[in-house]
Amino acid sequence: MTATILFESRDVTVSEFRCSAAPGERPYAEQYAGYSLSYVRKGSFGCHHRGRFFELVTGSLLVGHPGDEYMCTHDHVCGDECLSFFFDEAIIDEIGGDKRTWQTGATPPLPELMVLGELAVAGADRERTHGLDEIGHLIAGRFVATVTGREGRPAQPSLRDRRRAVESALWIDDNSDRDIDLADTAREAGVSPFHFLRLFAATIGVTPHQYLIRARLRRAARRLSEEDAPVTDIAYDTGFADLSNFIRTFTRASGVSPSKFRKASRGERKILQEQIGRYR
Repeated sequence: MTATILFESRDVTVSEFRCSAAPGERPYAEQYAGYSLSYVRKGSFGCHHRGRFFELVTGSLLVGHPGDEYMCTHDHVCGDECLSFFFDEAIIDEIGGDKRTWQTGATPPLPELMVLGELAVAGADRERTHGLDEIGHLIAGRFVATVTGREGRPAQPSLRDRRRAVESALWIDDNSDRDIDLADTAREAGVSPFHFLRLFAATIGVTPHQYLIRARLRRAARRLSEEDAPVTDIAYDTGFADLSNFIRTFTRASGVSPSKFRKASRGERKILQEQIGRYR
């Protein structure tokens, strides 16, 4: 078993686990250190937990409760890969769900959980690890709603909360070149990350991480149109971790590469006209 930490904050830690156990290998008892949700992204394995047995396949969710013992088996296939979210106990009350909920053991492949799991996998595969904390909160909230059958009520921010969200958006914009995450913005707003994610999305219409990426794209577009600085310099200066990620994200947003956008901004409108024509 190999484990790689992809993202770590005070509230959420995200790790990737790769197990190469073969059928017939002797299992051993383990113990959950805290609350966790592990999305099976590849392979399968069995799990003994609190007198029950689960067969987990791709798309399933392994649920961890602190102190509980469990035992994983590989009776059918060789190995598995999981993307695991570990939650600080202090935020569980806000996420919701009682002890019984978090001792569910596992969930089968459910579409409402799988789509968020695959969203996290896409971010991890493309090394866009910032934003994984947001997805972790979303998965946890969706998991609790699914298991309990109680959908959370849509956030209805108060005037004070709306002001917090707007001020936070301005703060994100001013600091978009920095390496900031959900915990940073929530701390600036003076509320918990789980509550902040809901009130920000309800007020602004996008999540804090989505707004951060848009702020970076906007600044990059302005610099491309006004400056002759190399595209690489603009990518790093505006907060993107690597050039390929910037080019991919910018091209998906604008329909053209950064270099073509720069030419279009300086009079070569035919570039954008050709791109627009593709969508007719």
